[in-house]
Amino acid sequence: MASRHIIPGSDRQALEGARVIGPARPDEPIEVTVRLRARTPVASALAADGVAGDTHPGQRQYLTRDEFAAAHGADAHDLARVAAFAQASHLGVVESSAARRSVVLSGTTQAMNAAFGVDLQQYEHAQGTYRGRTGTVSVPGDLAGVVEGVFGLDDRPAADPHFQRYEPVQGMRSTAASSFTPPALARLYDFPADADGSGQCIGIIELGGGYEPADLATYFAALGIANPNVKAVLVDHAKNHPTNANSADGEVLLDIEVAAAIAPKADIVVYFTPNTTAGFLDAITTAVHDSVNKPSVISISWGSAEANWTAQAMTQYDQAFQAAAAMGVTVCVAAGDNGSSDGVSDGQPHVDFPASSPNVLACGGTRLLASSATTIASEVVWNDGATTSAGGGGVSTFFALPSYQSNAGVPVAAGAGGKAGRGVPDVAGNADPSTGYEVRVDGQNLVIGGTSAVAPLWAGLVALLNQKLGHPVGFLNPMLYGSLVGKGTTHDITTGNNGSYSARPGWDACTGWGSPDGTKLLNALGT
Repeated sequence: MASRHIIPGSDRQALEGARVIGPARPDEPIEVTVRLRARTPVASALAADGVAGDTHPGQRQYLTRDEFAAAHGADAHDLARVAAFAQASHLGVVESSAARRSVVLSGTTQAMNAAFGVDLQQYEHAQGTYRGRTGTVSVPGDLAGVVEGVFGLDDRPAADPHFQRYEPVQGMRSTAASSFTPPALARLYDFPADADGSGQCIGIIELGGGYEPADLATYFAALGIANPNVKAVLVDHAKNHPTNANSADGEVLLDIEVAAAIAPKADIVVYFTPNTTAGFLDAITTAVHDSVNKPSVISISWGSAEANWTAQAMTQYDQAFQAAAAMGVTVCVAAGDNGSSDGVSDGQPHVDFPASSPNVLACGGTRLLASSATTIASEVVWNDGATTSAGGGGVSTFFALPSYQSNAGVPVAAGAGGKAGRGVPDVAGNADPSTGYEVRVDGQNLVIGGTSAVAPLWAGLVALLNQKLGHPVGFLNPMLYGSLVGKGTTHDITTGNNGSYSARPGWDACTGWGSPDGTKLLNALGT
């Protein structure tokens, strides 16, 4: 029998509480995404030309998408080897992308089991049924080192949307007493008033739901803003499929309306994808390497505790975010809505991924009250006194402490033997549902909060900064922890906690460096 190579980090367990109800149907059609090694390591692109360092954005030499693909995409020989493996395994090649280092293969359950050394089963769980596997994934020995990840064999939900709808007390008004429109928050956070996002593209990743153009037209007309240019890109057979205001539509409309209200002249491109590890990865790589729409900033408001991810998934997603940084694309990610537990019931603190990637701008949550249209009365850590409604934050047990955080005072990760890890979040913004965002979803005017709103808020700000500076700000983190410290570019949040972590002067694991002062950030980046 030919030797087999186990994909590092591919080990997977069943969802807690799930039970096997039988083998997956042998003739069920399946598509998987195979991730290949880079021609040269992606990390080397960050080391060049100051892209990952505390270097002024105007002095960075970002790679174009074509340049990145040529230097760090998959090698043509490796793509051919995977195609040959597919043919020998009775699998078809649906798509092959050197830039995304991805080959999508199709075949039956029976063929996938044999090709990747798995035994796919059907599971029953409180959240629904799913096709899954336990153990590791393998490929023929001659593909060792060539194939770095295989995604799509398991189709359990990968992530949750990080939004929370404001629910008024019975008999009270239906709108929160201190809710805000996105432009109102932009004024409070002093976003550049003479910028509108012209020439920029904001990419938004969605793992379900949809939007109706009529909702957008009504919403922006009420704000006195011209209807933005919104485009849907469908990944892995997904659809723009709005259903009702209690579904993921709330996430989709929140993201679009916040980002577009902040940067109304920016193009908004929504990448819809299935809620699986394969779909999520494919949407990220599609957006990062999109040479047609060319987003300069990407907003992600979905995630799940690191404990719910395989190591191969976190590694490959992080490499996609490294690619974004090398090309000057800022990635803003919601840090979670379940406090320091991140929804895990083991009594230990957990951190949300993909916010825990060292190569994204992790966005935490605050509770903001205003005394006037331009004055913040108070801003504290968002924590409604329950683990189900508080800003996420903490310390990664997977990603090491990045060099840019070496002087930030990041605590060691609990339960990790004193290991130093990536601290989350980096920045914050208003997220408490009771001081939330006025939006329109499926014909209803609602107030929605959660760190889901903070990611598109920061994405909109980045689009304004890019427009004003004339070049992308790109990977902000090294500057936030370096040359921008002490320049007043954020409002330091020093009151409150998210469970295991408390706010303090400077960086903390509740709100990072704090909420934005847009004009001071622009001035600091422009000097």
